Amino acid sequence: MPTYMYECENEKCPSGGTFSVEQSIRDEKLENCPHCGGAVERLITGGYIRTPTSDSDLRDKGFAKLVRRDKGVYENVTALDGESKFWDANKPDSMPDIKRRISD
Repeated sequence: MPTYMYECENEKCPSGGTFSVEQSIRDEKLENCPHCGGAVERLITGGYIRTPTSDSDLRDKGFAKLVRRDKGVYENVTALDGESKFWDANKPDSMPDIKRRISD
């Protein structure tokens, strides 16, 4: 669920001026501060992108990570069940199954 930042126009608001609220993207934006009832303005903030931190995170998100082991030979450290653990550039059948990883 998205988190939206708001700024209260009341200088004496207990929120300290800004606060965040988790809201559905379909919800109407707030018009009044939940702390003091004053008028609020929704702020534009930078988005948050979580980057995968482990090989299993990459695999679970549909990525394939290949680590070079020798000239033309790569280890698929995110191999799914049934996929080859090693990919040889000269053997196309050992390449990770990309269609299996991509879904609509």
